[in-house]
Amino acid sequence: MSTLNEEIKKHIKKLMNPLKEESELLDTLKVKLTKKELKLLRAWANETPQVEMQVKLSLDEEQYGALSLKLIKKLNQEKIKQALCS
Repeated sequence: MSTLNEEIKKHIKKLMNPLKEESELLDTLKVKLTKKELKLLRAWANETPQVEMQVKLSLDEEQYGALSLKLIKKLNQEKIKQALCS
């Protein structure tokens, strides 16, 4: 099981500064992401199987893919990257 920090680092293309501590990071993510996006990111960190997450979030495969892509794009937005860094 990885942490949110590790999971975010996997998806951000270029990170200039270190990420915030886990609790601060979670507070920032709650503001910047939708509930579904945050649940998906946490599921990735917990290595929850995709099929299980699709059921929990009531998504078909196409919707899951779209949500994943939207989340990764959001994490790579400059404003959000700055908010996630300490």
